[in-house]
Amino acid sequence: MPKETLLEFPCAFPIKTFGKDKDTEDFKQVVYELVKPHVPELSAQDLVQKMSSGGRYLAVTVNITAQNQAQLDAIYQSLGASPAVIMSL
Repeated sequence: MPKETLLEFPCAFPIKTFGKDKDTEDFKQVVYELVKPHVPELSAQDLVQKMSSGGRYLAVTVNITAQNQAQLDAIYQSLGASPAVIMSL
C-alpha cells in the first residue's frame, strides 16, 4: 500500500538545508550537486542562501517543483548522507 501524503503532486516545495561550511559558495554548490540528480531542471537560481543570525551556520533553501513523494524521499536521503549537511527540513 502506498504511503499517504498531505501533498498534492506536482507542487512547489522548499527544502531548507543547514551546514557549517564557512565558504558560502562551496556549501551552496554541495547542496546543488546533491539535489540536481533528482531534479534535472534545477538551476542555480533555485537556491537561496542565508547566514544564521549568529553567523555559525549557513542555510540554503532549494525551491523545487516536487513530482512525487519518492522524489522527495530520495532528495532527503542524499542530503542526509552528506557530511557537509547538518540538517534538512
